[in-house]
Amino acid sequence: MRLQFQLPQGSSNREAFLKASSFLEDCGVLEPQNNARLLLEYVLGLEGAAYYMALPDAFPAERISAFEEAVNRKGQGEPAQYIIGRQEFYGLPFMVSPAVLIPRPETELLVEAVMLHGDRLWPGGTPLAADIGTGSGAIAVTLAVKRTGWHVEASDISPEALAVAAQNAAANGAAVQFREGDLLAPFAGERVDILVSNPPYIPADDIAGLQREVREHEPRTALDGGPDGLGPYRTMMAQLALLAAPPRLVGFELGQGQAEDVADLLRVAGHWDEIIVVPDLAGIDRHVMGIRNKG
Repeated sequence: MRLQFQLPQGSSNREAFLKASSFLEDCGVLEPQNNARLLLEYVLGLEGAAYYMALPDAFPAERISAFEEAVNRKGQGEPAQYIIGRQEFYGLPFMVSPAVLIPRPETELLVEAVMLHGDRLWPGGTPLAADIGTGSGAIAVTLAVKRTGWHVEASDISPEALAVAAQNAAANGAAVQFREGDLLAPFAGERVDILVSNPPYIPADDIAGLQREVREHEPRTALDGGPDGLGPYRTMMAQLALLAAPPRLVGFELGQGQAEDVADLLRVAGHWDEIIVVPDLAGIDRHVMGIRNKG
């Protein structure tokens, strides 16, 4: 029997938080308190200091049904980001929906690495950066906002994802050109200076073992990297021949245990002077960079 969350009339905001936290914990939700806070902030329309100052106040009766619905959806495994419709990335607000993968904090490190090496390779220049498989547009929009001198474009095979990405670009005032197509195919015949991608990299047979929030709600096309998870990287290496010239800078995000395999793909391609593996904050090798120091 599925548990149902109900909030008694006359509860305070703090009681609403505590009851929701307890309910989500009983449902097996990871980080129940954090999720309860996110949903309560969303329903109350408060955040930061204003949220904490309002905790002793009575929960508004007209918002009870909305809060109950949000908590029950979370209790059934739906990601809180889809319920509230947003996720912060690199300090910027992004709209998210089930059409796109939810941006992860580790991807911020990929953006930082691309900006670091891009600034070195093109000091004061205007490179063209292409975000492949853009999803919500988190990488492309952040690069466009943080490096206004760069020309940023992005591709995705999903028109629904591109619609979300375009809204995020507009909301953040980012000049990004979006193209529909499979990985590098939309850039055939063109020059791409910086190639950055967080492609699907989960081995197909591993998807069933992911957290239910991921396997049941996030788009499979953004997760499934083929039998060994390396399919998109192999395809992009093959598609480099479509471009006018190989990019001088490549940055890939990847799954745990895939760093050496992806680095080997770049070495075999032979277009870059340096192949660098970048760990995430947990020490997991999470990104591979290919760098050609001379144009």
